[in-house]
Amino acid sequence: MERKLFSTLGLWKTKKGRRPLIVQGARQVGKTWLIQEFGRREFKKLIYIDFEKNKRAASFFAEDISPEKIIRYLEGEFGEAIVPGETLLFFDEIQACERALTSLKYFCDEAPDIPVIAAGSLLGVALNREQYSFPVGKVETLHLLPLDFEEFLWALGKKWLCAEIRGAYEQDKKIPQALHSELLELYKLFLIIGGMPGVVSIYAEDQRLVNVSVIQNEIMNNYIADMAKYASPPESVKIRACYNSIPNQLAKDNKKFQYKVVKSGGSAAIFGASIEWLNFAAVVLKCNKLTDPRLPLAVYTEPANFKLYMADVGMLTMKSALPQGMILSNLEVDNTFLGALAENYVAISLNALGYPLYYWQSDNTAEVDFVIQKDGRIIPVEVKAGIHVKSRSLSVFAEKYSYDYAVRISAKNFGFENRIKSVPLYAVFCMNKM
Repeated sequence: MERKLFSTLGLWKTKKGRRPLIVQGARQVGKTWLIQEFGRREFKKLIYIDFEKNKRAASFFAEDISPEKIIRYLEGEFGEAIVPGETLLFFDEIQACERALTSLKYFCDEAPDIPVIAAGSLLGVALNREQYSFPVGKVETLHLLPLDFEEFLWALGKKWLCAEIRGAYEQDKKIPQALHSELLELYKLFLIIGGMPGVVSIYAEDQRLVNVSVIQNEIMNNYIADMAKYASPPESVKIRACYNSIPNQLAKDNKKFQYKVVKSGGSAAIFGASIEWLNFAAVVLKCNKLTDPRLPLAVYTEPANFKLYMADVGMLTMKSALPQGMILSNLEVDNTFLGALAENYVAISLNALGYPLYYWQSDNTAEVDFVIQKDGRIIPVEVKAGIHVKSRSLSVFAEKYSYDYAVRISAKNFGFENRIKSVPLYAVFCMNKM
């Protein structure tokens, strides 16, 4: 299974002044596999320590954590010489060993020629600090996300389709209708399967959807376990309630997160910290409302008004219990939640491209799903689940603000008309080029 982060890891390996690297991300996004595969491909030797399983190794770090002592211990433990530039040290589940995290500072200062990569859950690395501080300035960090749609196509052995999509996007050229239909079918599959590597892998093996929800439920249970592990019992109940409310929040015409949907009488004072926990854990994505879509967007937001999406669209589909047949149908079904799924998918795709998520609303009469800032330009983005794309929201936006062009993401083919660039749902991963 290829991941785009492989190329970034390769740049890290050859970088002058390289520092130890921490790969963070939500549980089950494939951190361990990615780094082990990178180690096998790019280094002669890989020394792997899982601090949750290898308590003996964790206990050693309770003593002297100078690189000289650690290297000597690891060579004795694994019976292999650690050679600068040839051996990769991989510290997995590093949140389970505070001193191992602290040791990265000394690897940076005293043994920069020894490549070290650590991995851990976002929550654990950030919150499990009881005695020792995070080695600020001494490490580099990368964030691993679930597979995007392009990586999903790679995993299914359809990499050639990505070149077709990118070519059509860059040239504003329609894709042949038969291929366009096939790609829409693959997009619908992605709405069900999502981008969690374990789920994608099980589908790629047998091409059956029957086992998908089983793996997704296991991942959901791991998330719930983290809620209990890294939060107090009362807080974990509130975190879980907020997370469980997301399908209900997105099913509303006005998708702004409402605390009363979580619980009658709910408020920011009660649930605000729970929302931030979920956002920090990278299991949700927060999309902030703009007061005024002008440059720079980041300073024109309303922190109290936001939408919340799940970080994996397959998990949202499973959580909502929407029938798979309704998603896979070629008929235009009058179901507002299909629109919510499409919007959540686009939020995930834009986030993977590095775009902060913002939306715009005008007196509750018109709403632009996303607003992008790119190279000093403001680009409104509208999302439609099907081919019926009529909407007055872009017209209202155009009356108030100036922009070069807008993007409409839908089931329609590529095109450009009336300052609107039509982008098929399966091509959002191309929107790093705008």
